[in-house]
Amino acid sequence: MGSKEDPYRVILTEKELPEAWYNIQADLPVPAPPPIHPATKEPCTADDLLPLFPVELVKQEVSRERYVEIPEPVRDVYKMYRPSPLHRAYRLEKELDTPARIFYKNESLSPAGSHKPNTAIAQAYYNKAEGVENITTETGAGQWGSALALGCKLFGINLRVYMVKISFQQKPYRRTMMEVWGATVFASPTDTTEAGRAVLAEDPDCPGSLGLAISEAVEACVTSDNTKYALGSVLNHVCMHQTIVGLEAKAQMEKIDEYPDVVIGCVGGGSNFSGLAFPFMKDKFEGTDVQAIAVEPVSCPTLTAGKYEYDFGDQAGTTPLLKMYTLGHKFIPSPIHAGGLRYHGDAPLLSLLVNEGYMDAVAYPQTEIFDAAMMFARTEGLIIAPETAHCVKYTIDEALRCRESGESKSLLFNLSGHGLLDLKGYEEYIAGNLVDYSR
Repeated sequence: MGSKEDPYRVILTEKELPEAWYNIQADLPVPAPPPIHPATKEPCTADDLLPLFPVELVKQEVSRERYVEIPEPVRDVYKMYRPSPLHRAYRLEKELDTPARIFYKNESLSPAGSHKPNTAIAQAYYNKAEGVENITTETGAGQWGSALALGCKLFGINLRVYMVKISFQQKPYRRTMMEVWGATVFASPTDTTEAGRAVLAEDPDCPGSLGLAISEAVEACVTSDNTKYALGSVLNHVCMHQTIVGLEAKAQMEKIDEYPDVVIGCVGGGSNFSGLAFPFMKDKFEGTDVQAIAVEPVSCPTLTAGKYEYDFGDQAGTTPLLKMYTLGHKFIPSPIHAGGLRYHGDAPLLSLLVNEGYMDAVAYPQTEIFDAAMMFARTEGLIIAPETAHCVKYTIDEALRCRESGESKSLLFNLSGHGLLDLKGYEEYIAGNLVDYSR
């Protein structure tokens, strides 16, 4: 196991930190359908997005430039935890008795414990540069909220977070993380917005959803002074910021003369998977044979059971309409522990590539992904987030298929966050009390 020639970890130096994000919009095989204005039903213009986002992020949302420079202040903050290591999962390979080679990009080492700071830091910077004093946002499992709380603290911005109520209850220490970094956190639905009050009137015990929390955060933004809104997934500029993960991974695999046969990631809104996969998709468009697999929960199966159509990004129907795989913006997902994957839709860019056949998707029930998480913890030593456990499950299944076929595939997945604040889910699993939910 492991040697000088075959290391456990592949490290890039700070000098090798990418200087630009990759914008897949420059290389799409077909044009991306535009967002539609909810009132006019016409394609959104840049001006339509300015009430919510600073100018530079709006420019990035519609840009067709292949590479977008990472501002020096953002790169300076990135150096707190980037470049992140690429690991070889030798012990998991041995446990599975597989000829497959398993690699994972370890995004759990950021201060917030996930990949989310890659865009949170950038979004906080661009808002600060425009003089914005306040930001509103939503969060599911709390990884995005905590990352943005960190980013806002570093750049001196006030933050209000609408956290999906079931995760607010299941993951109290993520709420504490946000508060440590100065954010104000609400359990969504709240009685502080029209969107929240409308839902509570129908169901006082509503567990909440990301779509509903988005509605509350957007409403709070547009009704407040000197305030912008920030989204942790789905949008083009968010996916682009995350490509630093895939760009680093490509450079690291080149160092050891490797290239993935399969790239794997969990999907809620889609930015984490897109961030790893999009730089490799550029190669696929040019003829390289690489497979990309998006993994989601069976209780919220947007890519595997949703419709590819225009839908609102939020429950109240106030956001632009996006062409994406969706279960319907009124959909309230079951209270699984992978709170970051409880979203009714997916990133339009990711949805386009799935619809065009460049990417594939699979779904698993909650108990099976915790089976995989336990195996990973007991071989590789890391307790991972339930979200990440989805792609670990597929990786294990693919490695077992390689054992049967004798193929020595190279498998790469994104370890998008640690599970040290998700131990309630592990506790329920160990006690045999974990429940599987269907759609």
